[in-house]
Formats: sequence, C-alpha cells, structure tokens
Amino acid sequence: MFTIEHDFDATVITLVDEGSPNLQEDVIIHAFAECVTIEQYDPRRDEVCKIEMSMSQLRDLAAALNLPEGVYRLKRRDED
Repeated sequence: MFTIEHDFDATVITLVDEGSPNLQEDVIIHAFAECVTIEQYDPRRDEVCKIEMSMSQLRDLAAALNLPEGVYRLKRRDED
C-alpha cells in the first residue's frame, strides 16, 4: 500500500510494507524540484535514517531497475 500527498514544496509518497511476516518500517519519499529524500525509521537506533538523492541519481536508479547486470552511463539531454 502507498499514499501520495502534494505539499506546498514537495510530493510526499509513503510506502507501507504489507503481507510479509517480517514487516519493515514505512518508507517516506519527499520529491522536491532539486532532489529526493528517502526516510525510514530505524527501531534499533531509535532514529529516522535519511538519504538525499539528486535528480540525476534518481533517473539512474529508475533506469537501473529495468536493466540487466552491468555498468552503464545514461546519456543526458544536455549531451545531445
């Protein structure tokens, strides 16, 4: 299950783990114009862990989900 909310400066997506006996904490994604942050609560450390990705890293991740093993460099629009 997931939710999508549109805030003033970001789109917030929350991914809820369902169906597994070993459920993980919710993952919260904040999509800003210049970057994306990913947060998840870590109960062992009792804190929220946060990762910030550039839009370029996010595009690479999206492409990588659909590619076989290997090393790749995506052609950027400004390289045309």
